[in-house]
Amino acid sequence: MNSLRIENLHVSREGKEIVKGVSLTIRPGEVHALMGPNGSGKSSLANALMGHPKYAITAGSIVLDGADITKAAPDVRSRAGLFLSMQYPPEIAGVMVSNFLRTAVNATRAKPYNVVEFHRLLKEKMAELKIDAVFGGRSLNEGFSGGEKKRAEILQMMMLNPKYAVLDETDSGLDVDALKIVTDGINAARGRMGVLLITHYAKMLSQVVPDFVHVMSAGVIVAEGGKELAELIERGGYGAFIA
Repeated sequence: MNSLRIENLHVSREGKEIVKGVSLTIRPGEVHALMGPNGSGKSSLANALMGHPKYAITAGSIVLDGADITKAAPDVRSRAGLFLSMQYPPEIAGVMVSNFLRTAVNATRAKPYNVVEFHRLLKEKMAELKIDAVFGGRSLNEGFSGGEKKRAEILQMMMLNPKYAVLDETDSGLDVDALKIVTDGINAARGRMGVLLITHYAKMLSQVVPDFVHVMSAGVIVAEGGKELAELIERGGYGAFIA
C-alpha cells in the first residue's frame, strides 16, 4: 500500500539530537495533525523530511511509496511527490510568483506545461484561493503579509499536487478570513494526498478535521489519538503530556 513511512527517525542539528526516534505512517487521503510545545522538534522533523542540509538524519528511514528517500536530495524528494510548506517562507526579490511556480511545477512533470496550459491552471487555482490575478506578477513573498505568504504556500501545494504535503504551522499569523481560505484549500486537496499538519491550535483542526493527532515533546511522540486529543489540549494545554 502506498504511504509515507517515517521509521524510528533521529535528527540532529549542529551535533545536538532534536528528533529522537519518531515513527509515523501517512497514507493518501489521511490528515495527521502534529502538535506540541515550542522546541519539541516538530519543525526539525519537517525540515529533515524535505532534506534540509542543516538537519542530519542519524538513524531511521523515510520511505515514500516503497522508495527509500532518506538520503535523497530535496529536488528528488519533490519529484517523488513530497511537499513542504515552510513556517517562514523566504522572500525572493525579482522572481515573480508565476515564473517561480511554472519552473517548480514543470520540474516535477515528464511533459512540461506550455505557457497557455500553465497560466490556465494558475488562474483556476488562484481563483479557488481568492487570490487576485496581479499576485502572480509580484516578487515571491516580497512585501507579502503573513496571510499572503501562507496563501502563496497553499497555492504552491495546489499547483504541484504532491502525493504527501507537510504543512508547518500554515495557520500561524492568519486572521479569520485568511484561515478560512487556507483551510478550504487544504480540504479541497486532502482527498488527493496525505497531509502532515503541524499546528499549535485546535481551531485549525476544527476546520481541517484530522484523522489522527500526534503530540510531540522533547523529540518524541508522547501521545496519539483522534480529534478529541486536540480538543483535550485546547482545554488543558500540554501539561498532561510533558514529564
